[in-house]
Amino acid sequence: MGYFPEDENEKKDGQNNHITELEARLKREEEERQQRLKNKGNKTSKLGYFISGLSGVVVGALLLWLLLPSLANQLPGSNEINSISSESSNSTINQTATEVTTDVTNAVEKVSSAVVGITNIQKVAPNFWNQSTGTEQAVGSGSGIVYKVEKDFAFIVTNHHVVEGAEQIEVTLEDGEKVEAQLVGSDIWTDLAIISIPSEGIETVAQFGDSDVLKQGETVIAIGNPLGLEFYGSVTTGVISGKDRSVPVDLNEDGVEDWSTEVLQTDAAINQGNSGGALINIAGDLIGINSMKIAQSSVEGLGFAIPINSAIPIIDQLEKHGEVQRPTMGISLVDLTEVPAYYQQQTLQLPEEVTNGVVISQVVRGSAADKAGLQQYDVIVEMDGQKIENSIQLRKHLYNEKAIGDTLQIKVYREGEIVEAQLELVENAQL
Repeated sequence: MGYFPEDENEKKDGQNNHITELEARLKREEEERQQRLKNKGNKTSKLGYFISGLSGVVVGALLLWLLLPSLANQLPGSNEINSISSESSNSTINQTATEVTTDVTNAVEKVSSAVVGITNIQKVAPNFWNQSTGTEQAVGSGSGIVYKVEKDFAFIVTNHHVVEGAEQIEVTLEDGEKVEAQLVGSDIWTDLAIISIPSEGIETVAQFGDSDVLKQGETVIAIGNPLGLEFYGSVTTGVISGKDRSVPVDLNEDGVEDWSTEVLQTDAAINQGNSGGALINIAGDLIGINSMKIAQSSVEGLGFAIPINSAIPIIDQLEKHGEVQRPTMGISLVDLTEVPAYYQQQTLQLPEEVTNGVVISQVVRGSAADKAGLQQYDVIVEMDGQKIENSIQLRKHLYNEKAIGDTLQIKVYREGEIVEAQLELVENAQL
């Protein structure tokens, strides 16, 4: 094989071109690799920047939260904000003072100073907690009404059960002054009592109204001391719910009804301690003396007051005599309904159709009944032509319709036969 210089040059030229292409390719690959590394580095760098930035924001927020209270006063406009807050806290609240006057407020203002508190003080027997003898303490409280000032004394009407058994009676006036009172008189049947105190300082006296002209639905106001002197002078309002109501009363707490009280019914709130307080009309006139309420969970707004027209005659007698002078027959009574049927037939010998009446269980010697010839076990069925079915009706007729010195016509069953008698009524210790 010949060796020629032109072939060698061509060979060299080919080799040089090959090297040049290889270098160019390697350069491109190197550039591409560098580019890839650069791109990868850029992505990593951006993620790092993002994480670093986010951390900065969180740290900055925490620092701002911690430093905000101390920086608040240094912020632009902070003095203005504090000034506004200070002005708001120190601003004056607008207030309207409106004095409201109504018929009710006028009526209360007229009478309220005449309503007083009454405390019943008694000697308490020694017990485990109190070993001293003859200790006196308050055993109950109620209300009363100053209705008259005469010379050096002011007279107060209240309930009999408020002062019953009292060793000492204490009156609390509107200004809180406490004054010892004297019992003038008391009557268990009407549940009324009169006490007196020195008239010094007494300026308000209640005026009696007329309970007979009251109308159902008429506004009334109760004033008293419910639940004791802590709520002295409380005022409640309501209406007259009913007139001429008759409420049975067990006076000696033996479970037997002894009397039927004629009362006014009202829905004005009357609670324990209101007893003896005032029931007034819208004109401020005293038209009733608060006496009782029906205390049952199923009953709401059922209070009662003694009509002032019924109370006035009793008040007069208590002032004059210290008691109510009533005519008496001189007998002890038992309702026929309380006698077993066997004794009604065998002992009393009553006809079967006689189911109501009053049995005379005892006759007082020398009494009006004794003088008229009435006997033990007579059964009263009629008085002055009026049918008598029980002892309540008998007492009401005797006490409300008759007076001392009057004549009473009476009919009784004796051994199965009707017997008539005539009694000259006198004042006595027994009925």
